Amino acid sequence: MTIELLIHAIVRQTTILIAQLATSRGVRAPLAQIANQVFLDLVRELERQGVSRKVSADMFGLGLRTYRRKIQRLTESSTERGRSLWEVVLEHVKEHGLVTRREVLSRFVRDDEVQVRAVLHDLCESQLVFSSGTGPNTTYRAATDEELATLQQRRGPEGSEELVLALMFREGPLTLEDIAARAQLRSAEIEGVVEQLLASGRIQRLERNGETLYRAGALIIPLGASVGWEAAVFDHFKALVTTVLGRLDEQRTAPDDQAGGSTYTIDIWDGHPLAEEVCGALGHMRGWLSDLRARAEKFNEGNEIPDPHTRVVIYAGQCLIREAHEPNE
Repeated sequence: MTIELLIHAIVRQTTILIAQLATSRGVRAPLAQIANQVFLDLVRELERQGVSRKVSADMFGLGLRTYRRKIQRLTESSTERGRSLWEVVLEHVKEHGLVTRREVLSRFVRDDEVQVRAVLHDLCESQLVFSSGTGPNTTYRAATDEELATLQQRRGPEGSEELVLALMFREGPLTLEDIAARAQLRSAEIEGVVEQLLASGRIQRLERNGETLYRAGALIIPLGASVGWEAAVFDHFKALVTTVLGRLDEQRTAPDDQAGGSTYTIDIWDGHPLAEEVCGALGHMRGWLSDLRARAEKFNEGNEIPDPHTRVVIYAGQCLIREAHEPNE
């Protein structure tokens, strides 16, 4: 029961974060496929940890056959085996120029109608497909290459390089396909960003066992930067999750004072003698840690980093919550 409560609490906080990100700065990011993505990511992670599908199905409260069918439905089209429903629906709209909802549903009659409708909605939200009309006669057409280029220019590339850089720094070295999978994009869409990062010298290309891999040696987002804040959010969240996972690992070898996290809550008010010192704690930590990193990097520049070596990830966060209690009646 304790673990269940913890999971529910974490999911709740994560959904709050996702909702805030999806609506930040006036954006309305499409969320149609989030539930399916979460399910498939959980399935893959359970399998990676060696949990059998029978046990996984039971954890989701599903029969094994139902569980397998759901995975199949979300990972590939029933009409065209081996390809995702999202992919084949988009291809169908592109090939036919202009199609109605009735025609699309008829083409993918073997697929779940709700899933087909969800894919169409997501394609429209992503502006890969445009629609007009209502009901069964709603018409769809795919955006042209020129329209996609114009939309991308309007959205701007700001932040995309930093976010891809963060993925490579924390999880690399990675292949182009690995980067695309983690970014939920096709390889062709990520190639341009990777090439720009290579040209600027922010990442390196290496060959290993016949594979081309990419890695980043550093990730620095200036304090208060208007570009790249998404990478900073990801990097902080990744550090937090990695630290918690390390503490959950029964085989951890680091002493308690070398791995883990601590949270301190201090109440202050206007006129409190320690208010300035408490509110300035994050600034003090940033200054000390920045100096420590600079001294370590200076030493590392003159010495070859051995393999294996230890990467120490330290994160710090601080927030101010204004508390106001209603007076007792």
